[in-house]
Amino acid sequence: MSSSTPIYRRSLFRMGAGLGLGLAAGPLLAGCGDGGTTAKAEAKSASLLPDTAVRNIGLKPDLAGTAAGVPQGFFGYPAKPLRATKNTPLKGAAPISVTMETFSPPPPGRGRNAAWRSIEKLLGGEVNITAVPADDYGTKFSTMVASDSLPDLFMYPEVGGVDNKAAFLQAKCADLTPHLAGGRIKDYPNLAAIPKGAWQAAIFGGKLYGIPIARTGTGGAGVYRHDLFEEVGVTSLDQIDGLDRFVEVCKELTRPKKDQYAIIAGATSMLAMSAGAPYYWRLDPATGKFTSDLETPEYRTAVETARALYKAGCFYPGTIQMSGAQKAQYTDMFKNGKGAYVYDGMPTYLAPGVGYVAAMQAIDKKYDPRPFVPVGKDAVAWMDNVKLENTHVKKASGERIRQILALADFAASPFGSEEYTLINYGVEGTDFTRDDKGNPALTEQGTQDVTVPWKFMASAVPAIYSADSEQGVRHVHETFTKMIPMMEQDPTLQYSSPTWDSKGTGSLLTLKLDALKDIIAGRKPMSAYDQLVRDYLAKGGEQARGEFEEAYQKGKK
Repeated sequence: MSSSTPIYRRSLFRMGAGLGLGLAAGPLLAGCGDGGTTAKAEAKSASLLPDTAVRNIGLKPDLAGTAAGVPQGFFGYPAKPLRATKNTPLKGAAPISVTMETFSPPPPGRGRNAAWRSIEKLLGGEVNITAVPADDYGTKFSTMVASDSLPDLFMYPEVGGVDNKAAFLQAKCADLTPHLAGGRIKDYPNLAAIPKGAWQAAIFGGKLYGIPIARTGTGGAGVYRHDLFEEVGVTSLDQIDGLDRFVEVCKELTRPKKDQYAIIAGATSMLAMSAGAPYYWRLDPATGKFTSDLETPEYRTAVETARALYKAGCFYPGTIQMSGAQKAQYTDMFKNGKGAYVYDGMPTYLAPGVGYVAAMQAIDKKYDPRPFVPVGKDAVAWMDNVKLENTHVKKASGERIRQILALADFAASPFGSEEYTLINYGVEGTDFTRDDKGNPALTEQGTQDVTVPWKFMASAVPAIYSADSEQGVRHVHETFTKMIPMMEQDPTLQYSSPTWDSKGTGSLLTLKLDALKDIIAGRKPMSAYDQLVRDYLAKGGEQARGEFEEAYQKGKK
């Protein structure tokens, strides 16, 4: 990823990928082989949404969650996990086939995988899982569609997919509306814990087709060294009242003689949030007009600020050129003390052993990494991490669909449950042991067994938990407590555009990232921004706008 440009957030959170030129759309396919039905702009009816509710299986969190979406926080792992599903949900069911992407090495098969066998015992049925490396998943999906060999349950690609998504889903996938809309979801209480915003993104063609892999709404705004900011007089981010002040702070934090710079890789997404720019699109509810992020003065200000920071030498040399495949390299540079800020998703902050808290404490105990919150009076938080993607059920009988939904409900079991423990840690004594505080620690076998991608079949909102740092849990909880009220609604969750579905996070995103990289790095003048806007609109943005506005007007009627 070009570390100076905005980041395709789903890929960042899941892949650990940075922002890069290699992030291009996967193969685009015809929706249904024979052309199918024409994709239409639409307003997504609230009647299609499930009745959602916070899930409580009897565990008391150390830090309470909120109905607005702040996750629960836990300082330790439950000594006795509780069941989140009943009986054996797949008893009597024929084996279920599943294909999911993975960012881990291939897992051991069932015969050598104690966790897999224990999960199937609890389910009471067989689940045959194909785990496909993320880099190959787009190709695998294309092959499955072209050969009409879709499994019972599959994940839609994060980038790319089909040209006419609504028609593809209508032709090949089960309509889940009769099973999940409104109060019908009561039979799947773990799925009912998925927030409505995530379910909105699962509506296509006037029907509910997807099961969201839910996330926390906002993915945060990066990580900063609180100890370094303190050295230049910033004891609280609230003291940074705007982007001009942020630039001043960054100049003070840039110390080439110490091989230390303000920014490792990119900051544009954080700068855009701080300026008050929208996430992709802004809707004016009074007029129904949609404005792309690139057209807003706030986003332009963010790009100008990033360009000024680059010109001032605030970026660590060479990191602006790093690709997504090099993310581990530049985040390691931050962890090793080379910078004061790095843009990364919140899920990586508390990752066991390798997250910012654990890794940096092991290097130097004075390092104090904390999640960054957008700064200034105009700051907003992007609703950029509502879901990873959706999984879909292949067309089948009503009974078969219910069985597959029971599997998804199992996969969405909440933190601390018996099901969650098996999926994330495996079998106690074989895959994990308990440390002196009772927290699970994976064995060598466990690190392999838990790579089966059960957790991507569906997911409730993750809890905040760390075996390494109670203070880290507090920092994350505090950050969500601040950012979730700052979140602006993403209008693309309520209205759909076929053009946006096929190009928004594919060819249009690639066009945007390529051009912004050159502008911020000074290889093109700031005036090139205007040409970028024209190109972006001409190559699909304007058509997407028209479809969104058409959908808005339909919704009013």
